[in-house]
Amino acid sequence: MERTILGYVKRADLPDSDCGIAQALGVVGDWWTFLVVRDIAGGTTRFDSLQRELGVSRRALAERLAHLVEHGVLERRRYSDRPPRYDYVLTTKGEGLLPTLIALQDWGARHVMGDGALTATSEDGSAESRRVHELVNRKMPDVVLERHDGEPAAPNAPGVWTVLYFFPGAFAPGTQGYPPGWADIPGTKGCTLEALTYASRCAAFEAAGATIRGVSTQRPDQLDAFVTHAKLPYPLLSDQDSRLAAGLLLPTFRAAGVDRFKRLTLLVDPDAIIRAVQFPISDPAGSVDEMLALVRSQ
Repeated sequence: MERTILGYVKRADLPDSDCGIAQALGVVGDWWTFLVVRDIAGGTTRFDSLQRELGVSRRALAERLAHLVEHGVLERRRYSDRPPRYDYVLTTKGEGLLPTLIALQDWGARHVMGDGALTATSEDGSAESRRVHELVNRKMPDVVLERHDGEPAAPNAPGVWTVLYFFPGAFAPGTQGYPPGWADIPGTKGCTLEALTYASRCAAFEAAGATIRGVSTQRPDQLDAFVTHAKLPYPLLSDQDSRLAAGLLLPTFRAAGVDRFKRLTLLVDPDAIIRAVQFPISDPAGSVDEMLALVRSQ
């Protein structure tokens, strides 16, 4: 079977021409490719920056980028004419890989670095916890999510402090409800309590100069039903396509076939820089008061 210099299998030579897995590997079969897509999703879009982050040779990176552009996963956008320089950005086809990246991350965290247990939380000092806390001083990725009411919105509000809390899932009574075995997964309990505690402190956060936004991987209609039921005074955002999860490599777990956020909170400044992280969170209600004290200290 013929291979390119990078180890990519030519799709025309694949024996399983009708297998989607085999054909996908013909495009992204090289493991460095996933790391390239990971870093571009996180906002590292220029050649020199990618080369520094990945530690790969310039020739190998150039070949990988050209391969992904050729297959429509990336597109080049010129930002300099003299000399010609380009940003590499994900296309719609490339964004379709983001749930796969999140699934790989979850599998690695659970089965390679962990003991295989299904959990919606983490341990202090774990590799996952260290990775999340390394988000401090990181700029938020430039993504647009859908609010519970169907309107597009950036995760962080421009020009003000934003408390961005991520939760596994919250459901209004009478809707589809929680997945089977939900209450048995460590860390899932407390979403409604957390949301209502933020609602009760909303005026205090606003007085301190911060706005509140909740984020889940649930569909907007599910979030809308919960906002209406709980009478929340702030929006909930849907990351059902994993754009923000992949952009920040946020910790997730998989329940009932859906990737869901582990509970965490980010404090983002008016310039879209992450200034504080709460993770893991063992006391959803108590974490709200801790975040309010942190906002007041800024």
